[in-house]
Amino acid sequence: MNDQTRPVRLPEHMHHEPADAGDSIGASARRAAAAEAPPLKDLVCGMPVTDKSGHRQEYEGRLYYFCNAHCETKFSANPRQFVMPEQVPAEAPLAIAGTIYTCPMHPEVRQDHPGNCPKCGMTLEPELPNLDGDDNPELRDFQRRFWWTLPLTAVVFVLAMFGHRLQWMDMAVQSWVELGLAIPIVLWAGWPFFVRGWQSVVNQSPNMWTLIGLGTGSAFIYSVVATIAPQVFPASFVSMGRVAVYFEAAAVIISLTLLGQVLELKARSQTSAAIKSLLGLAPKTARRIRSDGSDEDIPLSHVHVGDVLRIRPGEKVPVDGTVTEGSSSVDESMLTGEPLPVTKRVGDKVIGATLNTSGALVMQSERVGSSTVLAQLVLMVVQAQRSRAPMQRMADLVAGYFVVTVVAIAVLTFFAWGLFGPEPSWVFGLINAVAVLIIACPCALGLATPMSIMVATGLGATRGVLFRDAAAIENLRKVDTLIIDKTGTLTEGRPAFDRAVPAPGFDADEVLRLAASLDQGSEHPLADAIVRAARARGMTLDKPDNFESGSGIGVRGQVEGHQLALGNATLMQQIGVSVVPLMPQAEALRTEGASVMHLAVDGQLAGLLAVSDPIKPSTPEALATLKAAGLRIVMATGDGLTTARAVGTRLGIEEVHGEVKPADKLLLVERLQKEGRTVAMAGDGINDAPALAKADVGVAMGTGTDVAMNSAQVTLVKGDLRGIAIARSLSQATVANMKQNLLFALLYNALGIPIAAGVLYPLTGWLLSPMIAALAMSFSSVSVIGNALRLRRTQV
Repeated sequence: MNDQTRPVRLPEHMHHEPADAGDSIGASARRAAAAEAPPLKDLVCGMPVTDKSGHRQEYEGRLYYFCNAHCETKFSANPRQFVMPEQVPAEAPLAIAGTIYTCPMHPEVRQDHPGNCPKCGMTLEPELPNLDGDDNPELRDFQRRFWWTLPLTAVVFVLAMFGHRLQWMDMAVQSWVELGLAIPIVLWAGWPFFVRGWQSVVNQSPNMWTLIGLGTGSAFIYSVVATIAPQVFPASFVSMGRVAVYFEAAAVIISLTLLGQVLELKARSQTSAAIKSLLGLAPKTARRIRSDGSDEDIPLSHVHVGDVLRIRPGEKVPVDGTVTEGSSSVDESMLTGEPLPVTKRVGDKVIGATLNTSGALVMQSERVGSSTVLAQLVLMVVQAQRSRAPMQRMADLVAGYFVVTVVAIAVLTFFAWGLFGPEPSWVFGLINAVAVLIIACPCALGLATPMSIMVATGLGATRGVLFRDAAAIENLRKVDTLIIDKTGTLTEGRPAFDRAVPAPGFDADEVLRLAASLDQGSEHPLADAIVRAARARGMTLDKPDNFESGSGIGVRGQVEGHQLALGNATLMQQIGVSVVPLMPQAEALRTEGASVMHLAVDGQLAGLLAVSDPIKPSTPEALATLKAAGLRIVMATGDGLTTARAVGTRLGIEEVHGEVKPADKLLLVERLQKEGRTVAMAGDGINDAPALAKADVGVAMGTGTDVAMNSAQVTLVKGDLRGIAIARSLSQATVANMKQNLLFALLYNALGIPIAAGVLYPLTGWLLSPMIAALAMSFSSVSVIGNALRLRRTQV
């Protein structure tokens, strides 16, 4: 193990840098999320260590540190003994290097070790899920506590409900029996709840655990005192031969809360399905070609930049790189969503985790570990899922005041019943106050928006739409104006051969073949388009002789003994060739947005070649959908105004701005915003970055530059503008879902608290048992999560 395996920190989003050797996608993504090298524990002896320790081992994509060579050797002999989930105590799981733990309700809470959120008390969870097995020790712990104490809860409940009728024992003795059964339930099974409740007081952050701790703690302590020292209570507290106790209320509330937590944790685990599916796309191994030509299978984490890898038919491409040998069709649907495989030949780029379907390929790795496209997609989804929506900030503010208000209502309920209620008035007061505390837990309120955001970002990722933050999801539905860059956004962004127009006496195919033969010596993008078109048509190209490249005006050379010149009108003028015969055709092509080149053969005009930036096939449909949704479409491009208008006319865009600089695009966004417009900007280049950052919602093409994607809030992985319509529909569905969740949580508490306080008792005689309140509280949270998960079935 060398120093290259230390945790690294990556820039956000799609910015690529060379990855450290030994990185795997999951491990490097965790290291990318880490802000600092954290203090750790030696898994063998438990001693504190740091990432500066010289004793370290990597196992299944994770890096572990040790205090001495003896512990390192012991770990190497049997790593699974120390890292199997069953060996890690649920109460204090050992940290792994680079793992960041965060709160699902408060993603701004981040730390390098497991624990509870200081704001809401929920157990922090790893920012990235673990594909190696169960990564939720809290779920296992709560399941164990629930199932071990459930029989005791059932016995306590039966004794409390039916013991006085069946007269199994003296009622005073029964109180002691219930106490003995309730102690493990409350003090062991319910201990995490009391710890969280106390932390909420210490952190001055009242939350659901404050209410649960107060409610169950009050009922239990009251019952303990009533059992041990019944003489301290007035006679009005005596019922059926004993001071009334409520061990069953505390026990059942804790069991129901545990059940609710188990259901909630299982439901929450479904929201990480999108990240797990992305992580699971990467192959586990790669086939590396040694220097002697032989092959070896190595773990994916051992692939380095520059390695030569073999990909057989049916295997996944291990990392990002370039094809050096072979030809095959590669299924890139995981990235593009397109079902048809893409032909890959020597020199073509391949992306890790795509599937090689037919032929054999040899590639050279260029991006590994955290630099691959797949790893960057994972990081973007993680960041989006952990971001907070503006609506969530409002919910947090409401929840903080809500808890204080509920405690005040509980105290008021206790004294109101005690002073004015029927006998035993103070018993009624205590039970109703506990019911108020339990039913009013703000868990459902706190989960209302983050659950919707997490599900929506996962769904968006599967449809090729990556949200950088939750605010983008909320704001996109409000957009009424869309500014679109031309090159690379509306168009392919790559010159493509359009047509050849022959002069009298020449053939169009011959014009293309001669021009392509000459252009083999040029590196200009327009020349590349002509050569690619000729080869795609199966033309045989001859090697040019005496090749010359004129600065900015064209090229010259000999092909098959003929003197050729290919370039603009200036070059033709220099060699004395008239372009007048084909001038009308040239002007018509330029009006359509094409670049025109003239070909001269032995001093005679042979024809024209037009190269253009073709409009993406999906663009017309996307624009029609967006216009139908009521959006104002504006095109802004740095290209010439004539070309811009030609493209705008073909696409039906009436408002066109040409020859605009980056600052001009920024001013255009600001001007529209001052007019009261909610503006989205879609672009793919560095020149679009300022406008993308300034717009209410920036939309970057996944096929564009890293700078553009870092500046935008939404990335369309496929570079397909239809993704904006998908993202907008998802935004509308998500916000509607969040409002449903918030409304449900608020209405639930608005109805439940008065009933629990006994407001309806004078009219109906209804009182709400704390046990029923606990059951309702638990399932209210689960119902909110269930409603959020409905988003997965949304048609967008």
